[in-house]
Amino acid sequence: MPTEITAQDYVIRVHADPAAIDAGAWDTLLDAQAAPTPFLRHAYLLALHASGSAVPDTGWAPQFITVEQHGRLVAATALYLKSHSYGEYVFDWAWADAYRRHGLRYYPKLLGAVPFTPVPGTRLLAPDDDLRDVLVHAMHRLALDGRLSSAHVLFGDDADRAAFQRAGWMLREGVQFHWTQDPQQPAADFTDLLARMQRDKRKKIQQERRRVAEQGVTFSVHEGDAITTPLWDFFYRCYTLTYAAHHSTPYLTRDFFARMQQTMSRNWVLFVAHRGGQPVAASLVAVDPERRAAWGRYWGCVEPLPCLHFEACYYQPLAWCLAHGYQRFEGGAQGEHKMARGLLPVRTGSAHWLRDGRFAAAVADFLASEGQGIAQYVDELRERNPFKAGAGPAAPG
Repeated sequence: MPTEITAQDYVIRVHADPAAIDAGAWDTLLDAQAAPTPFLRHAYLLALHASGSAVPDTGWAPQFITVEQHGRLVAATALYLKSHSYGEYVFDWAWADAYRRHGLRYYPKLLGAVPFTPVPGTRLLAPDDDLRDVLVHAMHRLALDGRLSSAHVLFGDDADRAAFQRAGWMLREGVQFHWTQDPQQPAADFTDLLARMQRDKRKKIQQERRRVAEQGVTFSVHEGDAITTPLWDFFYRCYTLTYAAHHSTPYLTRDFFARMQQTMSRNWVLFVAHRGGQPVAASLVAVDPERRAAWGRYWGCVEPLPCLHFEACYYQPLAWCLAHGYQRFEGGAQGEHKMARGLLPVRTGSAHWLRDGRFAAAVADFLASEGQGIAQYVDELRERNPFKAGAGPAAPG
């Protein structure tokens, strides 16, 4: 049973299982936000839980907060109790180590994020600032009542960050690399996009693509329901091999992707590389057909070939986005190498609250210094814009 708190005329519940929340009501709230993504849809979060990917045994214990008024869901947010900091992409390992060295417990902590998914978007599902503030207050109370060391919300949108700033939380910035269509002079196709790039960048991309083609590699593209079970099986084999190459264990189970096939097939596009009549690599991209946005998510290969990663993960998806009228392609966490391939720096944000005032003060000082460094870093990156002057989109955010 969910934990229930009554506040004024709101009923606030904390759910240990996403299945306890009405999917239609959750998705209706999400669709009304400024920056919704498929990764916060109820089916996605439920699949993470039901497949055993994000569960207490893997260090992700759901603590979803819902706010009801007169029996109607009016606000919600996805939270987890975390027993580690893996799968987050906003790094607080140094904070945890500082706690440990002082004999204090950092874990469990409270985390607002989509597990294993460094995609910016709305985190506080609410129609206005008042209800965002209610959610932030409920999170704070949950952390206090649980005597947790801290609470964190990752990759939120502007309205989220404003709500946490009003509550006195500390804000942190990061950088990702995204391609956005030029709204004034849209690129017609990948050839047109290349023509807008500086000569050295364009030449390098052309050389990389030619090298892949000369190795006899071709691609097939599979959208939605056309991604059959055998294709999902091949993709998952590639996905696990990527982790094995780094001596690691995959975060997501095969059952998670089976649930994506069943409940969210329209949100996926699979690029499969073939050589000698056999599949050799796969790149899975998430898409939002309504908002014309795409996200590079997972890739892997059974036969490592020079430049194949760039072709599968950047050039093929960008060409597909341009051909289908998509306006944005996000390349995922980190990676300056993405700039040379047309993805420009974008600032991301997170919010943090620490119970211990001494550590909070130290972290605030660190974040102030880090923020200055991020600003300088972004300025330096923008000086290395791969597009000709006036020939490409301005770096967003």
